Amino acid sequence: MPIPPPTGPLVTRDTVAAGLRLLGVGTGEILLAHSSLSSLGWVNGGAVAVVQGILDALGPSGTLVVPAHSTQVSDPASWSRPPVPEQWWDRIRATMPPYDPRTTPTYGIGAVPETVRTWPGALRSAHPQSSFAAVGRRAREVTDGHAPDCRLGERSPLARLEKLGARVLLLGAGYDSCTAFHLAEYRTPAPRVEIGRPAPGGGWETVVEVSIDSGRFDELGHDFERDRPVVRGTVGAADVRLFPVADAVAYAERWLPLHRPREEEFPHPAA
Repeated sequence: MPIPPPTGPLVTRDTVAAGLRLLGVGTGEILLAHSSLSSLGWVNGGAVAVVQGILDALGPSGTLVVPAHSTQVSDPASWSRPPVPEQWWDRIRATMPPYDPRTTPTYGIGAVPETVRTWPGALRSAHPQSSFAAVGRRAREVTDGHAPDCRLGERSPLARLEKLGARVLLLGAGYDSCTAFHLAEYRTPAPRVEIGRPAPGGGWETVVEVSIDSGRFDELGHDFERDRPVVRGTVGAADVRLFPVADAVAYAERWLPLHRPREEEFPHPAA
């Protein structure tokens, strides 16, 4: 059976850079990018060309930040896609490599974040499951100090990005990917959960974290876009949205209490 020809449009490094500049991405700014490579069309150079194009638009004084999450570094009892047999759990816990920002791959978040993680000069934050990777002038400022018991809260890169005036870039990705909304979860009543993972020095550890849930972020994003200024356009075949991290967080802080249960309805995990 003959292989069908690729579907377009043809997208190049220059396409990405020019499209972002047209939408107002400026030299020297900081972007928190969420992306879908397949949404762009046929990309000559794949994820590498996309990263090059974003960096071209930002210039040498800009900074590109991506989620570099590694949710596979977690308790196998919580795995569901796919689950593993319960009789394997103890052995998996005993042999799971601990998080290493240099070598632990990203998981389930696409080709562009994994490409940024391995980019020359990239820095990565310290949280074992919810790290961020950054390339550019302010990469260290963004990634330093990510507390190991604060996935996406005040001691994470999200709070740094908010203070630094960064913008969110949704490049073919939906609002369900918008990690900035999670910072608002840390500022509103939310349940706590126990998170298991390999301990840095060996063995297994459990920490108590805010429960994060992006299940209604599409609805939240729809309302945010209705009520707040959002730059919209396209790059290749991908829909693009640009907006300040601070705006998204502030809006979500008001929206979430109206659509999420109160903290007291959720018992805290046993000590």
